Amino acid sequence: MTKVDIAVVGAGLTGSLLACYLAGRGHRVTVYERRPDPRAGDGERGRSINLALSERGLDALRRIGLERRVMADALPMRGRMIHPVAGPRDFQPYSRDGDKAINSISRGALNNALIDAAEAADGVTLHFGHRLTALDPATRSLEFETPEGAVRVTASVVLGADGAGSAARAQLVAAGVIREDVEFLDHGYKELTIPAVDGEFALNPEALHIWPRGNAMMIALPNPDRSFTCTLFWPGDGPSGFAAFDSPSAVQEHFEAHYPDLPPLSPGLVDDYLGNPIGRLGTVRCDTWHVPGGRTALIGDAAHAIVPFYGQGANCAFEDVVELDHCLTETADTWELALPLYENRRKANADAIARMALENFTEMRDKVASPFFKATRKTENALQKALPGVWTSRYELVSFSTKPYAQVERRAKHQWRVLAGAATIAGLTAAIGLRHIASRTTPRGPRRAR
Repeated sequence: MTKVDIAVVGAGLTGSLLACYLAGRGHRVTVYERRPDPRAGDGERGRSINLALSERGLDALRRIGLERRVMADALPMRGRMIHPVAGPRDFQPYSRDGDKAINSISRGALNNALIDAAEAADGVTLHFGHRLTALDPATRSLEFETPEGAVRVTASVVLGADGAGSAARAQLVAAGVIREDVEFLDHGYKELTIPAVDGEFALNPEALHIWPRGNAMMIALPNPDRSFTCTLFWPGDGPSGFAAFDSPSAVQEHFEAHYPDLPPLSPGLVDDYLGNPIGRLGTVRCDTWHVPGGRTALIGDAAHAIVPFYGQGANCAFEDVVELDHCLTETADTWELALPLYENRRKANADAIARMALENFTEMRDKVASPFFKATRKTENALQKALPGVWTSRYELVSFSTKPYAQVERRAKHQWRVLAGAATIAGLTAAIGLRHIASRTTPRGPRRAR
């Protein structure tokens, strides 16, 4: 294996983890991040969105010895707690036996832990305050704007890991080597806070809380300081949209009417709503993730950002890093072979989880409170108990396994097709049986005399 100089654009979750993996292979890695060092201060207000870290992300951390450190501050959530407008709350466990959990963790805390790990790794150099302004995929030369002026560098390999709004991707699109499709939802997001009450959680900390309201919803995830981070997912316009509420009284009245249990728990509700920004949500798709025949590629959200409704954005990106590491091993670090192999193995999976995340948005905001959905979940749980290893819900396969997303999507559809077919056959059989019984028991008229 030949050691090479690698430029990683972005010191977020993916870029920092990627640096750790590449350093472990003996490469020299320089990470360039547009932000100041996030460990030096507070994150951007209202833009944190807690992460739901599950098995795919944990697997990636486990491989480089970071799982225990990261999980020290994680809070397990074993199911959804549904908050209706009126009536009792409804807890829906994620797994058939209720013992599996996804883990609430601060994006900022996780990022800081990964940056620390990258900084401690041999061969990794971090540069903050470096905003990418130019990237030539042919020569792999990069230009950054810094507080001290322009900086120009050249690397043997360039990997763009700078998130959904990737500057690296924008440069490759401008160069004509990659085509992108960015599909924004008509919903945005805004964060609120439920503080601790007398040092304790105001809500059950072992649940992801959901307030489904048809075309709008709110979720809440627990934090180690015993607060909850709430995120509104609302349309921009319309009667339940962000634009409809621009005064303290309008905000207070809307929440009292549609989220009545929230105002007593969130004394800063109105200030948070009026002061925090509205974030955008969308799906990014690219026709290719790497420069054909070259040593430049995208990874994580830079290549395939998804909406957050399956809690798989970071988990999926971490899987990218693991797969790239596998491909480098298989090709003896021959980048011209490893990059297309990595894309070939991951692209269908990224497309699958993008579709499933959009579907889960509809489920969370529209369906989780419906009697039909509850009955369906009970049926799934019963089937999993009756047919262990044969029937497993899509949610469990996505969140509690490392089975490729595309295979999960196909298996879930196949399971429901089989069940629908079995139900149809059972229904027909029952109908035929009833008709046969009826024909035997129906009194006949008198026979004609012969």
